[in-house]
Parts: sequence; structure tokens; C-alpha cells
Amino acid sequence: MLADKKIGFIGAGAMAEALITGILEAELVSAEQIYISDLKEERLEELKREYGVRLVSNNNELVSDVDYIILAVKPKVIGKVLNSLDVEIKEGQKVFSIAAGIKVEEVEYHLKNEVPVIRLMPNTPALIGEGVTAYALGKAASVADGELVERLFSGIGIVIGVEEELMDAVTGLSGSGPAYVYLFIEAFTDAGVNVGLAREDANALALQTIIGAAKMVLELEKHPAQLKDMVTSPGGTTIAALRQLEKAGFRSAIYEAVATARDKAEELRKE
Repeated sequence: MLADKKIGFIGAGAMAEALITGILEAELVSAEQIYISDLKEERLEELKREYGVRLVSNNNELVSDVDYIILAVKPKVIGKVLNSLDVEIKEGQKVFSIAAGIKVEEVEYHLKNEVPVIRLMPNTPALIGEGVTAYALGKAASVADGELVERLFSGIGIVIGVEEELMDAVTGLSGSGPAYVYLFIEAFTDAGVNVGLAREDANALALQTIIGAAKMVLELEKHPAQLKDMVTSPGGTTIAALRQLEKAGFRSAIYEAVATARDKAEELRKE
């Protein structure tokens, strides 16, 4: 537990909630050590009821009170939020940004003092402790700051340090990735309904098939291609289905989805 540290969230969206959930479940801090500010009062009250966190009236009050500042706002407003602060972020405080596409140096530009800035890209499965958090360190951040990131966020899944130039790629893969999987689950279930299964049965079969397949990759430590070959008999049903997926451009569509999300992250920065 980070006994005397206070964590402040500027922004109270879904990703902020996922991080709060994971931090509390990992028992790194108590709810009273988490502060939140947001323009939407109803949202703040909702989080207070659900988690018992502390609410503050504005960003200046939050920055004055906490040790770690997590910027959980939209990329297009991050400069405005930082420039509107009347109090300085001081030596000893640390800044974490989860704004997609925003580089560390762009956050540093808006700060008056040289403080550690760490760019994060978590994803929503953090809500259930199965997330991925990638991070890149700013120029004033140390190895110890990287270790702090791993300590803070390991309770919500795996934590991976990457070079700054790869963070947009991480956004395209794991940041946006849950949505691709949800779309696949939906289509997989609909495909079962299309061949005659009841929707409830199709959904149960699709979900457990996906969970089981993912666990086999993790636990058997085999390449997915090896596991694919295990279920693919010569002239059988599986190879026929795989041929159709390849014909429809399934693999290529995944490549393009990840690359498009990465490119959009770069666009957000320019905007």
C-alpha cells in the first residue's frame, strides 16, 4: 500500500473508473486517498457513491492536494486543462497522462516545472483486473518512476514499458483492441444463430470458445499457428472455414484495423 500518497484524477470517464477500480482492488491506497475532479457533477457523485472516493471542486484544488496527477481527459482538451491551472505542479509530484495520441513532450510543454511525466495507454478490461497498461517515460522520469507505474497498475492486469514512438501502435492494438474483440464476439454469436442455434446457446458457445482458446495460448505457451494446426484436419470442416476467412480478408482486416487506429491517434495529436 502507498501509505501516505494521494492520487488525483482530472476527468471521470470510463477509463478513469477502470483505473480507480483496479487500484482499490489491489489495495494500493484507500478510497480516501483518491481525489477526482470533473465538470459533470452527477458523474462525480456516482463515483463517490460507488467507490467512496473524494471529490474536489476544481482542478487547482486537486493539484494542490495530491502526489500523483492522472490526466484522464480527452486529447483535444489536455492543453487547455493544463494551461488553466493557477497552481504549479511541483517537484515531488508526478503526472500520468492517458490521453490517446498525446506525446510526453506535449504534456511537458504545458508544465512550468520539470516534473516526471509518464504516458499511459490502459484499456477497459482493467475494470475486471484483466487489462493491459503500456507506458513511456518522459525526460524527467526515472527508472524508479517506471517501477512505480508497474506497482500502481499491475493490480489491473499486465504492465509493459515501451518506447515513446510505439505508444500510438499500442493504442491501435490493445487500447482500441477490446472493441475489435467485442465485435468478433457479436459476429460469432450471430453466425451461430444463422446456422440454427438459439441465441443464448450461440452466445455461450462463442464466449467459452474464445476464452478457452485464449487460455490455451497463454497456458500451453505454444504459437497460435501450432494450436490452429491441432484442430485442422486434412479436408475437414475447420480448414474449409479457415479458407473462407482468408478469402474474405479476415487477417488483412485485422492488420488494417490496428493500423487505422494507430493513424487516428496521430491525427488526434495534430488536431
